[in-house]
Amino acid sequence: MDPRKDSLAQWWGRMTSRWASVSRSLEEYYARPYRQALARERRDEDDFFTLVVLGEALGVPDPAAYYSAELLPYLFEDFHSWHRRMGMPRSPLDHMSCC
Repeated sequence: MDPRKDSLAQWWGRMTSRWASVSRSLEEYYARPYRQALARERRDEDDFFTLVVLGEALGVPDPAAYYSAELLPYLFEDFHSWHRRMGMPRSPLDHMSCC
């Protein structure tokens, strides 16, 4: 094995590791002040998505109900926390009782 190739591979590995460390540090520095706002915005978007998918079950006409019905199984585990955040003490759906 050529020693130059081995040292070049080691150098490349160190540089890759250092670059990853710098990248993580910069991401942390710039994202820290906005982390809570970004988490709140993501939760709001998830709540809106849940409302759109469950719209047909809630009585809102949905032209894409055929496609959104495929997404219902993915929403079951978060359904209870969603309807509580929306201010509904009990499940608004007759066929889905979680409380």
